Amino acid sequence: MTLTLYAWLLGTAQIAAVFLSIAAGIMGLSMYASAKQKKYLKSWKPLILVLCLFALTEIIGALKSFGIWSIPWLKHIVPSIMLLFLIAAVIKQINITRGLTE
Repeated sequence: MTLTLYAWLLGTAQIAAVFLSIAAGIMGLSMYASAKQKKYLKSWKPLILVLCLFALTEIIGALKSFGIWSIPWLKHIVPSIMLLFLIAAVIKQINITRGLTE
């Protein structure tokens, strides 16, 4: 089977996205400890969870593209959870800016 240029570029981009997602997930998990310690970074905790969930979504998408593993309902559930955490982070940051947190 000969790969076309499009298939080769698509596969290369998906493999790169998987490795970058893994790196982003590791960086997000390492930032979580510093976000716990500082008061003005408390809104980062939900954002770091969004980053890790995004990495998970990218990895699952690449596995589906290569035909290794597919969970169709996960494409809708994980982004919904990501949106909830994103909204929580924005609300938390607004409260921090207003000075409503202790």
